[in-house]
Amino acid sequence: MTLPFRKDLDKYKDLDEDDILGKLSEEELKQLETVLDDLDPENALLPAGFRQKDQTAKKASGPFDRERLLAYLEKQALEHKDREDYVPFTKEKKGKVFIPKQKPAQSYAEEKIALDPELEEALTSATDTELCDLAAILGMSNLITNNQFCDIVGSSNGVGKDSFSNIVKGEKMLPVFDEPPNPTNVEETLQRIKDNDSRLVEVNLNNIKNIPIPTLKEFAKALETNTHVKNFSLAATRSNDPVAVALADMLRVNTKLKSLNIESNFITGVGILALVDALKDNETLTEIKIDNQRQQLGTLAEVEIAKMLEENTKILKFGYHFTQQGPRARAAAAITKNNDLVKRRAVYLNRIAFYNSVSLTFVGLDAL
Repeated sequence: MTLPFRKDLDKYKDLDEDDILGKLSEEELKQLETVLDDLDPENALLPAGFRQKDQTAKKASGPFDRERLLAYLEKQALEHKDREDYVPFTKEKKGKVFIPKQKPAQSYAEEKIALDPELEEALTSATDTELCDLAAILGMSNLITNNQFCDIVGSSNGVGKDSFSNIVKGEKMLPVFDEPPNPTNVEETLQRIKDNDSRLVEVNLNNIKNIPIPTLKEFAKALETNTHVKNFSLAATRSNDPVAVALADMLRVNTKLKSLNIESNFITGVGILALVDALKDNETLTEIKIDNQRQQLGTLAEVEIAKMLEENTKILKFGYHFTQQGPRARAAAAITKNNDLVKRRAVYLNRIAFYNSVSLTFVGLDAL
């Protein structure tokens, strides 16, 4: 549902503010600055680094010379007289010297336990088995071994020699092995694409980092005439902008590819913009993933991506984490709209098929 106060704002969402500001004269800019001062006197809408106005009216008299500036500052510092201290430093110690108090060492006298003569004689003459029985009765199981404890308590209480332990041990760490290398044969796969092999429907080059850039561009060139490959993935292959431009040229002529994955590569905003421009006219690709590039794409690229998704109604899945709230909201709305259109189209086709079957049934009945 669209809010009432936003009905007339849709026509301003694609305006280029930089272009409008570049066409203003100096007087118009000053007038605009005065209006902004009235609207936001505290500059609360500006970032902190832009709130202080440029008050420098003097024009530059020459090129900036860093060494000359440093020499001038050093000369000024040497000529400036230091401020005298109000109380001169005389190296005198004032006040009492702090001496920490030493606590007397506490001595503990060894406590001697005296047993009854009969008890001491009984413990002295007791065997190891009798001492283990006594320790188990008194609850001092840590003084005896597991086997001895099991012999005393018995297996009928659910305590076994292998399962019982009075020591808490950590869980055994399971090793995590690296993923197996990609078994795809690069040269053979490239040749099969060039030969338009009908059995080759999916090409997966993920994580193969030693593919040369010219070879990746050959893959894109071969896909221009291929009519069977529907899924093409080259994530983490060190692809760069020239590869992205070659893929963009391929998307302008390819009519069979359904999914493209170029995540985790070195593609910048230039390469992504080339892909976005090609996708505006592509009507077969339904899924594309471009996330996790080496550097951020930038606001301009994200705005163009959102605009492309609004124009291209065929893309149903788009893998990218937007950094700006505006393009993120527009892209999410566009993807939702595209999926809704697919559902409506499917319902419409099902209805047509149902009506055709019903009409054929009536025709058959009339013939009877």
